[in-house]
Amino acid sequence: MSDDEVLTGPGAQTRRALLAGAGAVGASVVLAACGGDDEPAAPPASGPTSGGAGVTGAPGAGSRDGTAPLARTTDIPVGGGAIFVERGVVVTQPTEGEFKGFDPICTHQRCPVSNVDGGTINCTCHNSRFAITDGAVKEGPATRPLPAKQIKVEGGQVYLA
Repeated sequence: MSDDEVLTGPGAQTRRALLAGAGAVGASVVLAACGGDDEPAAPPASGPTSGGAGVTGAPGAGSRDGTAPLARTTDIPVGGGAIFVERGVVVTQPTEGEFKGFDPICTHQRCPVSNVDGGTINCTCHNSRFAITDGAVKEGPATRPLPAKQIKVEGGQVYLA
């Protein structure tokens, strides 16, 4: 058997054939992600997310039931916000002391939003941007606002309501 062959079951198959099949599967996944507004995508990954400013996993935050705090109010910048992947919420502070909660899934093609910057909640899948004040679309292709999520602030802590 040459280095280009590997046994898989009753016969031998070349590595080239295996790689071609894997490439076809990968291409179909990429193409499926480019569908219309109504196609659901996978939910955001569990655990902390790195790389995007304002994206946190709130280690030790517990369940989505709101029993554990999301963050301290001082952790949410005025004019910005933070994404809590584990808890399924984006928290913003449009003005000092005013906190808002939004769903972290873009209404365009269900990608998780990636950061909060420049007064908007941003989805880098297709560059949709949403207002930190009310979730309204500031820049498409999204056409629907981010749904609000109920949060509460008590004792300098932000909780899901």
